[in-house]
Amino acid sequence: MSEESRDDMDFSAKGSLADLMATFAGVLLVLASLFDIVQGLSAVHDDALYAAGSDYLFRINVTAWGWIHIVTGVVGIPVAIGILMRKGWGQVAGMVVASLSILANFTFLPVYPVWASFIIAFNLAVIWALSVQHRNYR
Repeated sequence: MSEESRDDMDFSAKGSLADLMATFAGVLLVLASLFDIVQGLSAVHDDALYAAGSDYLFRINVTAWGWIHIVTGVVGIPVAIGILMRKGWGQVAGMVVASLSILANFTFLPVYPVWASFIIAFNLAVIWALSVQHRNYR
C-alpha cells in the first residue's frame, strides 16, 4: 500500500464505523433490492394484494407502485456492487437510490407502517454512512 493511499484512509472511530456501515449498506442494498423486485412483482401481478390499505390521503396505483419498486430494485443491485467496490459513482448513486427508496416507502406507510418505517430508517443510515466515509472512494 503506498503512502498516499494510507493518508487517504480515515482511521478514526467515526471513519471505521462509517466504513463498516458502508460495507453493511452495500450488502443490505443488494438484499433490499431483491426484496423490492419481489415486492414489486407481487404488486404488478395481483393488485388486490396491497389494496387493503387504499383509504388514505394520497392515492397511488398499485401497479405503478409495483413498477417503481421493480425499477428501484433493478437499479439498486449494480449500485450496491459499486458501493462494495468503493467506487465514487456507487457512493453517489447509493445515496440517490436510498433517497428514492425513502420516497417509495413513504407512499407505502399507510399499508405497512412498521415495515416502511424500518426501511426508511435504514435508508437514512445508508445515506449517512455513504456521506461520511468518502475518502476511500475513487
